[in-house]
Amino acid sequence: MDAILETTAQYLMSHLWIVQIAVVIIVTAIASRVRYFVLKRVNDRLSTQGSLLNRSVCIAIRTPLAALIWIAGSLFAIDIIRLEFELSILEAIPAIRYVALIVVMTWFAIRLVNVYERGYIADKRDTEPGFDITTAQITTKVLKICAVVLGALIAMQTLGMNIAGLVAFGGVGGIAVGFASRELIANYFGGLMIYLDQPFKVGETIDSSDRDIHGTVMDIGWRQTIVQKFDTRTLYVPNSAFTTIAVRNLTRQTHRRIYEYVGIRYDDAGKIDVIVNDVREMLHNHPDIAKDNSVMVSFDRFAASSLDFFIYCFTKTTVWAEYHAVKQDVLFKIIEIVDNHGAQIAFPTSTIHLADGSSLKERSNTE
Repeated sequence: MDAILETTAQYLMSHLWIVQIAVVIIVTAIASRVRYFVLKRVNDRLSTQGSLLNRSVCIAIRTPLAALIWIAGSLFAIDIIRLEFELSILEAIPAIRYVALIVVMTWFAIRLVNVYERGYIADKRDTEPGFDITTAQITTKVLKICAVVLGALIAMQTLGMNIAGLVAFGGVGGIAVGFASRELIANYFGGLMIYLDQPFKVGETIDSSDRDIHGTVMDIGWRQTIVQKFDTRTLYVPNSAFTTIAVRNLTRQTHRRIYEYVGIRYDDAGKIDVIVNDVREMLHNHPDIAKDNSVMVSFDRFAASSLDFFIYCFTKTTVWAEYHAVKQDVLFKIIEIVDNHGAQIAFPTSTIHLADGSSLKERSNTE
């Protein structure tokens, strides 16, 4: 037994690097577990009394910190092997260590922005019903792009690359790339204009007569905007399209318009004046018609088979379903007014004059 122990001790002394690697792995595993319990304890305390930023940092750092601990331990163990065997292939370990640190820090920054964005939007939705989610989204996207670009530049500088030369090369190559991807670049600039001008935001309803776009904005990306149409189909619109078309924002309107023509028979010409006055009075007294906008009812034209007057008013509601309910009620009341005066709403007719001087009326749709 003593001989076995002595032989094992001699072997380990002659192969001390194995012991060192084992120690490194054990210490790394212990550090990872300590990280888990410490962050869990901190997160439990911050969940009740911590600020949003502190909670976001605690959540975002979990996975990147674990990866950093194991990367550091692995690279340290590989460094031990390099020193023991003097392998030239492992000379890049110091540079890899710095690049790994930069990658993990960039990863942490992106996670922090994502977690903070979700928490910030959730808090604002509870306290501010009219909160602008679009501005928050563009801010976080810009921050993530800056984090990636900054991390890439630092990593290239660490690897010994000449950033000035890279920028110069990018200026020349950018021209060729610009011609090849002009549509993609146009979409990016179109998205930037949407974020800056904000003709619409996420959750708003838009409409365009230039393109078949009518629905609710679900997401505004750098390349395309996602619109859910009222028939539940999803429409993906390139952002460059919004720089050349007119878009109506239906959510931001204060009222919805009712603009209709009503035709009365020529036989009821003597009643057109009182009918128009009663319809105008009905609109002024209607509880769902806005009084701060124009309410117009006027005899307008002599049509082929009717005397036409128009109604022009605005509903108080902007909700699509409620608007149509109000419009239906208004039209029913107009029919009632016409009937109360013993008149009739005209339908298309034609009059045939006979040779004996009499006339014959027929419906135009039966000819």
